[in-house]
Amino acid sequence: MNRPAIARALRETADLLALTGGEPFRARAYERGARVLERLDDADFERLVAEGRLTTLVGIGRGLAPVIAELARAGRSETLEKVRHALPAGARELGRIPDLGLRKIQALHAALGVETVEALRAACEAGRVRAVKGFGEKTERRILESIRALDAGATEAPAPRPALLPHALDAAERLLAHLRAVPGVTAAEVAGDLRRWTETVDRLIVVLASRKPDAALEGALASPLLVSRGVREGSTARATLVTGLPLELRVTTPDRWAAALLAATGSDAHLRALEPLARARQVDLARAPGQDEAQLYRRLGLPYIPPELREGAGEVDAALAGTLPDDLVALDDVRGLVHCHTVYSDGRHTVEQMARAADALGMQYLTITDHSPAAFYANGLHVERLHAQWDEIARVQERVAVRLLRGTESDILADGALDYPDATLEQLDVIIASIHARHRMDADRMTERIIRAMRHPCFKIWGHALGRLILSRPPIPARVEAILDVIAESRAAIEINGDPHRLDLEPRWVRAARKRGIRFVVSTDAHATGELGNLRYGVAMARRGWVRRREVLNTLDADAFVRAVAPTSGRRARPRRQPVAR
Repeated sequence: MNRPAIARALRETADLLALTGGEPFRARAYERGARVLERLDDADFERLVAEGRLTTLVGIGRGLAPVIAELARAGRSETLEKVRHALPAGARELGRIPDLGLRKIQALHAALGVETVEALRAACEAGRVRAVKGFGEKTERRILESIRALDAGATEAPAPRPALLPHALDAAERLLAHLRAVPGVTAAEVAGDLRRWTETVDRLIVVLASRKPDAALEGALASPLLVSRGVREGSTARATLVTGLPLELRVTTPDRWAAALLAATGSDAHLRALEPLARARQVDLARAPGQDEAQLYRRLGLPYIPPELREGAGEVDAALAGTLPDDLVALDDVRGLVHCHTVYSDGRHTVEQMARAADALGMQYLTITDHSPAAFYANGLHVERLHAQWDEIARVQERVAVRLLRGTESDILADGALDYPDATLEQLDVIIASIHARHRMDADRMTERIIRAMRHPCFKIWGHALGRLILSRPPIPARVEAILDVIAESRAAIEINGDPHRLDLEPRWVRAARKRGIRFVVSTDAHATGELGNLRYGVAMARRGWVRRREVLNTLDADAFVRAVAPTSGRRARPRRQPVAR
């Protein structure tokens, strides 16, 4: 297989694994691998395969590299064939239909032999689906409506798949390096969704400043990073990057830089909220002179509003009232890396490798929080292996400066109990409590499940709270306000997860938690040393939720952090090098 075909095979594997619902981490790894290959040059790919160096690519680990090599050399993958064999024929195609999970697909296949969307449509129109156990007339009608909606969408040109933050940032950084070297360009900055750090980016917007706008725009459109020049309309041009991400270039003169950058950053709701202020002060937002956004906001009678807050979520009114936070958490405020996995569960690096990487970043502490036994698919640790890990943490601590804290990412079980006995939990420094299975409970049962976990007497951090996987799995159904009310009265904090596939909780719920005085932890959810950099995405999400520095527990120093998150109330921090007692 060639590189594009291998990327398609990886994406098929990811889709099928995601459909099973049991291996989300593997599904994400295959999807990530597909994206890496899609951005790679053919010659570089062939050389890395020949030299056995695929793992030098960020996003391709030791488990995925042999699969890619097998596809390249043999044109087949045992992994893909196994997952294809384990699922009914047509499962991937049928999985496009909303709310049609694996169990229902299997039932339809067994009862009606359905393998395609067309066959399912015919069965619905004939009234045969309602007779299958677990379906009924309403479900049949809903499936048929979903199929017709898919048909309607198929008549339109498919929209490019949105890019996750890392991919959009990577594309933007490479493009900006070229644009800033274009003759006559005095400034080039990213704007739009990416400047506001939204979870996904549909198109990249870049603003250029030049005293010769036409020549600068033509020079920008000559970039080798573009595969299509698209359409030019006055001071704006549209094109497509080699990654497939749509691009919009806007050019202005240096004296109107602030107005152009403000308009291009948006959001539309934020700009609409500024319009009454602009009219009252006779400020033309489209043509206002000046090179400083902060100065433009002052002309509107406002303090500077950071791009992450410009969502039309009440930030303008808060700024006028003097209640908009002016001390949002920043990357440099964070002193410790929280929620980190190692080879003990599904991580790719050892305790020592993760510790040395944290040392290199100048961090004060690192939590080792591998999965608990219920996460068997992620090699969750039974108590004996957890004790062995404690011993290793103690040995590694003698060789590194960063403070190592022993913890767990404990599954929230179906009944709301935490995985591991209380006696084990109480010996840890930090507990992250997360849901990894049974995502499809109804909202009432899910709410009760989480509330019971949050009321557990041990202090815990609610991990990747609503379990979403961006672009592939929606948030779990739950009454979030009711859960936040309980957390506000319980021994708990909320994680703002920096994994760019999760970025959970989303900003609106973070703001709702802030109003209740709930504390946060900004985490990496790192499964490798390179993923410690996820912290930047977590900080961006916290800022979008208006989170202040003092509201984030891991801005505390190591001793204060340990006291704040200790599972048992009032427990003192263990001495740094105390031997582990069994």
